[in-house]
Amino acid sequence: MWIDYDKEEDVLYISFDRPQKATDFEMSSDGILHRYRGDKLVGITILDASKRN
Repeated sequence: MWIDYDKEEDVLYISFDRPQKATDFEMSSDGILHRYRGDKLVGITILDASKRN
């Protein structure tokens, strides 16, 4: 697992696979982007990460 935080953009990247090469994504209503390679979830991106509880 790899975790990276972009302070300027306030985005947290979590990758379950390296190298993370997503071919598709799905955005949930709570601002979390699910990244897929085929049917496999390879990571998530959390928007406005510092504002979450």
